Amino acid sequence: RICVITLAKAHPLLQSGKTIKSINYQISANCSRLQNKVSGKSKRGAQFLTELAPLCRISSSDGEEYTIYSCIRGRLIEVNENILSNPAILQEKPSTEGYIAVVLPKFEESKNITQGLLTQKEYEEVLLKRLNSSS
Repeated sequence: RICVITLAKAHPLLQSGKTIKSINYQISANCSRLQNKVSGKSKRGAQFLTELAPLCRISSSDGEEYTIYSCIRGRLIEVNENILSNPAILQEKPSTEGYIAVVLPKFEESKNITQGLLTQKEYEEVLLKRLNSSS
């Protein structure tokens, strides 16, 4: 029932051979995802995220900045602080050690969320269509 937020295979940071310069969990002057302190079975203290809530900002060496959004409603359980000291793992191991955050959706909403997800094959077909339409 938990959701692990990672960079998609099609994300520009994973496609273009860019180098990640920095990752910042400071979303605004008053909000840092690093201040998220979760405790207990009911996950008290967890920041609540909407689908459009920014999780972090990633800067690449060419000056581009990418804001990574939650894309899911739920409680922020954990952010991956390891990527702050070693940003390369975001690109080297995006679906394992290079994850960005862990989000726990509301129980009632979790079934609707998983039903709306694409299978690996469907995702690859979407990417192929996108690639064909841009060439």
